[in-house]
Amino acid sequence: MTVIVRYAPSPTGRLHLGNARPAVLNWLFAQRQGGQFVLRLDDTDTARSTEEFAQGIETDLAWLGIVPDRKARQSDRFASYDAARDRLIAMGRLYPAYETADELDRKRKRARALGKPPVYDRAALSLTQEDKARLEAEGRKPHWRFRLDGRPVKFLDLIKGEQTVNTASMSDPVLIREDGTYLYTLPSVVDDIEMGITHVIRGEDHVSNTGTQIEIFEALGGPVPVFAHHNLLTDSEGQGFSKRLGSLSLAQLRAEGYEPLAVAIMAAITGTSLPVEPYASLADIAEKLDFSMISHGSARFDVAELAGLNARIVHALDFAAVQDRLGAKGEGISEPVWLALRENIARFPQFLPLYEEIFVSATPLIADEDRDFIATARDLLPPEPWDGDTWGAWTGAIKAATGRKGKALFLPLRRALTGRDEGPELRALLPLLGRKASLDRLS
Repeated sequence: MTVIVRYAPSPTGRLHLGNARPAVLNWLFAQRQGGQFVLRLDDTDTARSTEEFAQGIETDLAWLGIVPDRKARQSDRFASYDAARDRLIAMGRLYPAYETADELDRKRKRARALGKPPVYDRAALSLTQEDKARLEAEGRKPHWRFRLDGRPVKFLDLIKGEQTVNTASMSDPVLIREDGTYLYTLPSVVDDIEMGITHVIRGEDHVSNTGTQIEIFEALGGPVPVFAHHNLLTDSEGQGFSKRLGSLSLAQLRAEGYEPLAVAIMAAITGTSLPVEPYASLADIAEKLDFSMISHGSARFDVAELAGLNARIVHALDFAAVQDRLGAKGEGISEPVWLALRENIARFPQFLPLYEEIFVSATPLIADEDRDFIATARDLLPPEPWDGDTWGAWTGAIKAATGRKGKALFLPLRRALTGRDEGPELRALLPLLGRKASLDRLS
């Protein structure tokens, strides 16, 4: 059996770190199993779904390194949903209900007042054809509910283990709105059946939905996929991410210069027993991450942890990996320059400004009390050629001539040569600056 997973976002906003988590976990599982990854845009909400958001989702996934094997849109598949609707109606599993939102709210409040669960009472099942005709003559349009079996639905969750959802304690779910549009539930099941989805990997907030959906799978005669419900990614305060609020959108993280691999690692590894550390690729994570490693507790994301991870990844990038990214502005920048500066940036876009500051527009900083010291240092500057040992030989001579050591020796030299109090190791930087530029800055 070929493993087939699906990631099914709604194009009603940009992807954020929270909904990148199921995308990455589905992708890693498909890679580990040698399976297929389907991107299915759940765009039946025509009022909020936009083409801009749809394209944005594909852009964000590609940035993470996720390239779907297949793509589909629910808006192209209404004929399949209509056929399933008609089958369920004929079977007596889908029935019309005419209560307004206010009437349903009053029913729930009465049930609570009586100490009963606020479950729909199935009053619509008692309506006669005359009752329905009268209600429709009044201008009411039905919404359509799926009649649950009302039984314990058991399934083995790949992450949470044995699960039981008792649909007897649930209201018959509305599958079709009054205006004839579909809610998520029915199209999702129909698509999973027709697309041959073998595994549904999604957030733990869908566990109760799974009981409902399994009954719909069975009613339609389709194979029930294997389910895995992972913990949800939250912010540092335990709050969920929101597309509406733009919480840590992938577009924002990309614009701020974070490495896609760092973001993917955080989306996948947070809330697992694996350490948050650099991995060579998504394939490398796929080899190591097993669902047994996913915690049953919270998966709290820390921006500082992402920043630290991102810096470690950047610091390990070799020159071949960044040459194209430097573009035209990086012409003339050599591998030794990249190696000398990379440890001093946390995100790649910080490199060119740092290069410009140190090699092009540096303004030497020489305090009045250090002028004699700097003049001595200038006089002791050795002739070229220079290499990695030049810095040590030069500062050794300065120390012998002036008696300075430690910070009093090194900081004035750094300020004069780079215009900064901190920065790249001068042992590597000095040969790159060269003797002429160094003499100019020490003047």
